[in-house]
Amino acid sequence: MRSRENDVVRDDLILREFARQAGTFEDPRLNDAFTRHLQRLVNFARPDPEDVCLDVACGTGLVARALAIRTRHVTALDATPEMLATGKAAADAEGVSNVVFQRGDAARLPFLDGSFSLVISRFSLHHVAEPEQVAAEMVRVCRAGGRVVVADMVSRPELPGDPDRVERLRDPSHGTMLTVEAIVGLLTSAGTAVEISDVFDVERPLRPWLDQARTPGDAARQIEEELFRELDGAAPTGMRPRTVDDQLWFTQTWAHMSATAR
Repeated sequence: MRSRENDVVRDDLILREFARQAGTFEDPRLNDAFTRHLQRLVNFARPDPEDVCLDVACGTGLVARALAIRTRHVTALDATPEMLATGKAAADAEGVSNVVFQRGDAARLPFLDGSFSLVISRFSLHHVAEPEQVAAEMVRVCRAGGRVVVADMVSRPELPGDPDRVERLRDPSHGTMLTVEAIVGLLTSAGTAVEISDVFDVERPLRPWLDQARTPGDAARQIEEELFRELDGAAPTGMRPRTVDDQLWFTQTWAHMSATAR
């Protein structure tokens, strides 16, 4: 049974790790997959010029700023001040004026019921201690007939290995990846009808991924060694490694899911 004390410790860990990553979070040299698939997500969310949007656990507001170009207004909410400050500076530099950056808890959103017509969250559920609560809150603040969009890395139970363990070595704030079916279940239980999904594999170079999270050298070496050993026939890590021009790459599965609030 989860305790409030454990949740507080986890929240502090997430704040600490994301404060460290604020400067590298959307650096395309280190996080190319995150920036390269941005428009795929925005198009999937089907933004309307009249939409009033909420980006939950927004990080630096990369998604929020992309949505702002195509919608009336976006609120970008995150718990980490450093992430918000970085995103606000980027929005100002880009001339994006219809985004408000606000600090808040994704599991206890500071908004009235039905405040937004499009509610979105990218790469948050695998971090949070209460994914069911985050999903419920996203649905609560969405208007009837509005859209709730979740984008995240997902677990593939049919594949051998434990990728969550390796992900935590790289970034201790990583929690547990959910399956597509589990995320659909959270959204359905919260009161939506899940309509469409987009599930795809993303191949990534290992070294920039480690550098983006500022992974300590000993942990980075352990990850590299495990992936090389897997290629030599050792037990699977779940990261599906391969080499490209003598460099280690690995594969994640991402999913976009769109649901209509009832």
